[in-house]
Amino acid sequence: MSAVLRGNLRMALSDVRGAKWRSVLTMLGVTVGIVAVVTVVDIGGGVKRQIVGTLQHFGPGLIIVRPGQVSDTGSGLGNGKNDVLFGLSSASTLSMQDLQTVQQTPGVSTVAPLGVVPGVATVDDHKSSKVFVLAANSNAATVLNQKVSQGDFWSSADENAQTAVIGRNVGQALFGEPVPLGRSFKFRGQDFIVRGIFAPFDNVPFSPTASFNDAIFIPYQTAAHLTQNTASLYVILAKASNPKQTNGVTTAITTKLRAAHGNAQDFTVLNASQSAGINSGVIHLLSMWIFAIGAISLAIGGVGIMNIMLLNVTERMHEIGVRKAIGASSRQIWSQFMMEAAVLSVVGGCVGIVVALVVDGLLYAYSDLKPVISWQAIVVATLVSLAIGIVFGTAPAIKAARKDPIDALRHE
Repeated sequence: MSAVLRGNLRMALSDVRGAKWRSVLTMLGVTVGIVAVVTVVDIGGGVKRQIVGTLQHFGPGLIIVRPGQVSDTGSGLGNGKNDVLFGLSSASTLSMQDLQTVQQTPGVSTVAPLGVVPGVATVDDHKSSKVFVLAANSNAATVLNQKVSQGDFWSSADENAQTAVIGRNVGQALFGEPVPLGRSFKFRGQDFIVRGIFAPFDNVPFSPTASFNDAIFIPYQTAAHLTQNTASLYVILAKASNPKQTNGVTTAITTKLRAAHGNAQDFTVLNASQSAGINSGVIHLLSMWIFAIGAISLAIGGVGIMNIMLLNVTERMHEIGVRKAIGASSRQIWSQFMMEAAVLSVVGGCVGIVVALVVDGLLYAYSDLKPVISWQAIVVATLVSLAIGIVFGTAPAIKAARKDPIDALRHE
């Protein structure tokens, strides 16, 4: 670094320290913008990793049949009614006939429906708002590739039984104990016995039904009887006999279901990689909105820097005149004020990066979100903050550099 740059940097730091609170307020817009951008990039990366990890946990050859038509860009998923992983919707277009169609498709080895059963589970009149009931068949544990840590899952012979397997959170939330094997609960006027407890599912943000830790699973035939066949399917999960032929089986299922639906494409059939891609589209759409907020904050911060630098030029007009009178060139004056604007912006950006990392840590520790720190985002954020200082500091620096020394010395 040249002596001139070092001198300008020392003067810039001295000027910033000399007006601490004004400098802090000036940097605030840049800080908020950098926090928003870095945090959303880290959260997006973390959510994508969690979704991919969950899909990989389900094992190779997974095929997901979702209600409604879903595009690769994620359109139609951000409407508040959908689960980002499995497409939970209040208006399902799937039926038991669709389940049979999928079962009969060549190349499919195992099929499991998942349906939402309306109602409230109670234990001695105690209920929990977190617990929900899902209808499934005896293949659910196999298709989900999930172990039952205590007890066991029901067999095909128990499809009409009043039995249940629960997620790990249900015991404490509903029964007040972690392992309520053999305990009963009442649902839609009937008594159900807990015969098994799932091992913990991985949590996936924005997907309340992906972890199933708060779910009670009951046999689908039993649920159909309780609801008079009105329980809706929100997803059909299938496994391909040969994982290497998953794409071909996915196409075959799509063809057969479209024929069964009268050529109406009111469903979507996805393999694991396609599902991950669509969910990435949803996250990307959400990220773009937050990026927009961050960009607005950065623009406001830049305008704030420009306003403060213009004020500094006015307040230090006599200083500019003295420096020019003793031989300072216009370029030296320009570089002095440019350095000060860059220092304000870069320091604000660095503070924003530190705050974003703290936010990432708090989210990782106290929420289901597991942000992944992106060093590329940190580098880009630093460069962006420097660019903001350069862009918005140019006009005040030019104004200072062009000032006539005589006029500047006469300024009061």
